[in-house]
Amino acid sequence: MNALTQSERFQIEAAEGWLMLGNPFEAHEELERITGDSACHPAVLSMRWQVYAAARWWEAAFVVAKALCELAPHSPEAWICQANTLRNYKGVIEAWSLLLGVVNKFPQDAIIRYNLACYAAQMGLLEESCGWLVQAFELEESVQLKLAAIYDPDLQPLWDKIGRDRIFEVTGHKKEAIAK
Repeated sequence: MNALTQSERFQIEAAEGWLMLGNPFEAHEELERITGDSACHPAVLSMRWQVYAAARWWEAAFVVAKALCELAPHSPEAWICQANTLRNYKGVIEAWSLLLGVVNKFPQDAIIRYNLACYAAQMGLLEESCGWLVQAFELEESVQLKLAAIYDPDLQPLWDKIGRDRIFEVTGHKKEAIAK
């Protein structure tokens, strides 16, 4: 794969800027200026996926995510994009199945495990959800991931089942530290 030109990298940055401003339509227009082989570059496809996901164009996002996984099969981010698309486009079971099929290819990726925890919770597989969440926390000990888990609505069924006080045990935080 050829490197992107400075102009093409600028188009990606401009698209990212439009996304940050909440305008996926203008972001899409920026990416449309990238043509030829560069239009299929993983960096372009990744940004295109973000644009389509922000616009909730799930069918288009699915096509791009599939292409991204074919071009970059060793990228956990590509598989996470495809799973997130499937979740919104076809349902949680399809997203769960996809990530379950690739999780062992990425033994150090916390986010795949976090997503599996979310999908399991949504399907009512609460013990599995807790197991995936603990694995995610063991791989990435960041406060941000643990705080995200506490407030993630996808994990609400898990928190409802085990009780709010146990959240702090699972995330490894003290209740007093979270309250501050």
